[in-house]
Amino acid sequence: MSVDSATVRKIASLARIAVSDAEAEALAPELSKILGLVEQLSEVDTTGIAPLAAVVPNHLRLRDDVVTDGDIRDKILKNAPQAEHGFFAVPKVIE
Repeated sequence: MSVDSATVRKIASLARIAVSDAEAEALAPELSKILGLVEQLSEVDTTGIAPLAAVVPNHLRLRDDVVTDGDIRDKILKNAPQAEHGFFAVPKVIE
């Protein structure tokens, strides 16, 4: 695919990037080369190859979901400057 300077200016306007005419002329062949490389990748035969999310196999290491600590509400609320009904009490904020 060939990219001309008008296409570069259109892409730049969609991306909200200011590009001068000289920059558009310089970017046109570079974008054409990039699109040529993408076209080369589409020519590769990938039949029989499973898609990968990562190159190395990743396995999640899970731990048992066991409650190891809890029922210490009173201890925690001892640190609160003010507590009401078993919860931290904070001043009302209105903006």
